[in-house]
Amino acid sequence: MRDPYEVLGVQRGASAAAIKSAYRKLAKKHHPDSNKDDPKAADRFSELNAANEIIGDEDKRKQFDRGEIDAEGKARFQGFPGGGRAGASQRGFEHAFRGGPGAQQGFPGGAGGGFEDILNSMFGGASPRGARPGAQGFEFDTGGYAGGMPDLDLNVAMTVTLEESVKGAEKRVRLPSGKELNVKIPAGVTSGQQIRLRGQGESAPGHRPGDLMITVTIAPHSFFEVDGNDLRVDLPITLYEAVLGAKVRAPTLTGAVELSIPKNTSSGRVFRLKGKGLPLAGGAAGDLYFTTRIMLPDGNDAELEALMEKWRDGHPYHPRSDLG
Repeated sequence: MRDPYEVLGVQRGASAAAIKSAYRKLAKKHHPDSNKDDPKAADRFSELNAANEIIGDEDKRKQFDRGEIDAEGKARFQGFPGGGRAGASQRGFEHAFRGGPGAQQGFPGGAGGGFEDILNSMFGGASPRGARPGAQGFEFDTGGYAGGMPDLDLNVAMTVTLEESVKGAEKRVRLPSGKELNVKIPAGVTSGQQIRLRGQGESAPGHRPGDLMITVTIAPHSFFEVDGNDLRVDLPITLYEAVLGAKVRAPTLTGAVELSIPKNTSSGRVFRLKGKGLPLAGGAAGDLYFTTRIMLPDGNDAELEALMEKWRDGHPYHPRSDLG
């Protein structure tokens, strides 16, 4: 995957607000519902969600900037303590373990002479966690694999749109092994919820296959904001709609509706549509709240300015009088 900063078109030093704004703008532009004739729109939208999942999250962004995780959120190999570069440490370990020509490379002091020396150089002479000194060097704890049940469960993350979380969907997930599966996302799934697919994890001789655990994340919407089980959205209206009143087209998760704007509506006024939010247990649903935002026309309008000057002189009022 490409660098998430490049995907969202922001600089590495961009603020969290700038990243959020860039994501919302691009998500609105590339949303599959708005590009039904473009077969690549879904891929671009998925890439945007994956990028936002990394640098839109404060902790993951710090990890990515420090090089601890890659653009897919996977941990990067950091090498062994004192071993220099990650690649050199790993190669040195492999050669030393095999007794090859690189046995004295990649460890403090150029230590060679066997696996015990390698472990001593790695852990400063102390027993690593899960190991104990023995007559032949170190004996590692197998974590119960030999005598018990190994951990064969797999954990993967999946991002879904808000609409998919409400209506349900079927999506394809790619496992670390490269295998791909179709996964049914149930209607009403919430962010952080896990879906278990039994027997789809890793396998080991003599053990039943592990399970696949899919952790669901709901991508931020381009204009709906989730507030518990309620939804909130800014609704732009014109100056004349605010003054004269109007019926305006307003979005909901199940399709657009006509919303009545009364005469003399100020910017910031909130209207509620009951039951148009996110589903609740038992068949009910949260509410949808519209906040009006009065938008002036782009550019300068001499006629509008003249009208406002005349109106100002004849009808002065003071909306900030309570602010002192």
